[in-house]
Amino acid sequence: MNFRLYWPALALGLFVCSSAAGAQQALTWDQVRARFETNNPALKADADNVDEMKAEEITAYLRPNPQFGLLADGTQIVPHDGVWTPFKGTYEEPSVSYLHERDHKRELRLESAQQGTQISESQHEDLKRTLEFTLRSAFVQTLEADAVLKLAQDDLAYYDKIIAISRDRFNAGDIASVDFDRIELQRVQYEAELQTAIVNLRTAKIQLLQMLDDRTPVAQFDVAGTFDFSDALDPLENFRQIALASRPDLQAALQTIQQSETNHKLAISNGSTDPTFGAWYTHNSSTNNPDGIDTLGASVNIPLRIFDRNQGEKQRTQIDIDRSRQASEATRAQVFSDVDTAYAEVASNIALLKPYKAQYNAQALRVRDTVTYSYEHGGASLMDFIDAQSDFRQVQLAYVQLIGAYLTAAAQLNLAVGREVIQ
Repeated sequence: MNFRLYWPALALGLFVCSSAAGAQQALTWDQVRARFETNNPALKADADNVDEMKAEEITAYLRPNPQFGLLADGTQIVPHDGVWTPFKGTYEEPSVSYLHERDHKRELRLESAQQGTQISESQHEDLKRTLEFTLRSAFVQTLEADAVLKLAQDDLAYYDKIIAISRDRFNAGDIASVDFDRIELQRVQYEAELQTAIVNLRTAKIQLLQMLDDRTPVAQFDVAGTFDFSDALDPLENFRQIALASRPDLQAALQTIQQSETNHKLAISNGSTDPTFGAWYTHNSSTNNPDGIDTLGASVNIPLRIFDRNQGEKQRTQIDIDRSRQASEATRAQVFSDVDTAYAEVASNIALLKPYKAQYNAQALRVRDTVTYSYEHGGASLMDFIDAQSDFRQVQLAYVQLIGAYLTAAAQLNLAVGREVIQ
């Protein structure tokens, strides 16, 4: 066997295999979102905040610690009649006391802490909703940049065929040298658009990789998805109702009202009196009562809440209830505004895309092909061909950009609603 003959084929095969191994399978939107939820540092940091709030529930429900005291007195420091017995008259008094919290203070503290955790969870979902919109926008920009790149590649390939045909016509003496030069010079614009499309695609991928906290080389990273639009759109009222039930920021606002009411109850409870119960044992060997050497005692300390009855905190929490209600109404109004604005944007993009899909794309292609055929056979001027080709590219590029705008508006509507209602 002659290995010199097979070596180039073997090298080519190894190169193809290594390239295939280095390439990564294109990620769908669901896969990109799953990676984002697992890896995004901002989202993970905010999730830790939720765990911190859960830990505060433990603190809120803790009982007060009992107090232990030890008292010793009566120790002799000066000799009596020349005899020094320092510990003969010492008495010891160990004691224990405990503050008893009344009016369900612990239960109310726990309830407030649990409601704080619920608010934190809703706020975490709201952060996730906002970041996923940014992620979705980056995903759409990547799809759009990829579509524009394919369009630029197709335009350049088509124009290269025109150059080849024009060269044949020039060689046959059918067109002048200056016309052929103008055709070749026009290729520079196609090359520039191709390079711009390549840079835009890499930039979109870099932004997406940043949000995924992924160190995959850009050349090995790709996404896949449907780059098209749907003209089906539910009535506006449907999206409004879904938003009222799904928006996490609205849920957080409503939960804040509940927590404010609980905090007001806690402020009232904290204004009540909490007694401190105490007990002690005394051993006094120096007492004159031979039956009173070992004694037990008990006490109850009750604060007299004459001046401080927690009046300020009661008033503050009462005001906070009204503030929370007003904030929730403002959030509700913002929900309607977001949904209505995003809905109008989606409807507008659909209205613009419909004639492109039904008429303009086909018309632009038909005009270009007709003028190109006429130019190839000497029936159209060079300017007619260049104008027809330019019009076709503008229509195709506008269509791609409109689809990108539609998908971004759909993501905006998903953001406004609070969950994915348009794929």
